[in-house]
Amino acid sequence: MKDPKLRELDQRAFLRRLNPMLRVYAAAMRPPGDQLPGRTTIMARHARHPGFRALVAEEPSRVPGMSGRLQGFTYGFRGVPGQWWHDVVYDALRRRGGLDHAEEWMADGFEVAELHVRPEAQGRGLGRRLLSALCEGRTEATVVLSTLDPGAETPARGLYRSVGMTDLLTDFAFPGGGPPYAVMGGALPLRAYRSASSSS
Repeated sequence: MKDPKLRELDQRAFLRRLNPMLRVYAAAMRPPGDQLPGRTTIMARHARHPGFRALVAEEPSRVPGMSGRLQGFTYGFRGVPGQWWHDVVYDALRRRGGLDHAEEWMADGFEVAELHVRPEAQGRGLGRRLLSALCEGRTEATVVLSTLDPGAETPARGLYRSVGMTDLLTDFAFPGGGPPYAVMGGALPLRAYRSASSSS
């Protein structure tokens, strides 16, 4: 497999690529099929949030002028009061550590809503490339996101730790049910990648 190329999408291009992105999401997360229509609606709504930015990673196309197969995607936006995820996490952080703690992480935060890579393309640094490109040049003070928390370290959480992110909440249940999540946050700009061996 050739190295996928990263490409930034504006809002209109993002909406046009929703179906290919949903296929990547389904391959990476394996959600129940009946959840995908709702995910499509959520992603389309996210594209209208302030400071929206999206990137895709696609294989080079064999046909000039055509897009290649998507191997991964990510997007995020500025978190503000009134957004569901922002308000739920803000309230949980306030209850856990007080108002100043919640403000420190959420008052000027860039929220990474989705970051997914096809299983066959994982383990090659593509997720790190997408995350780094997404956060590059952002003017917010912090970056925050949620990721599955199965009770053990995951490759995704290892990636986020490698660029300076730490756990803000663990074993966290979002309203509406579903598996437990970890909420993680870090300062912007992200620190350079450090492997476990490079820190020893």
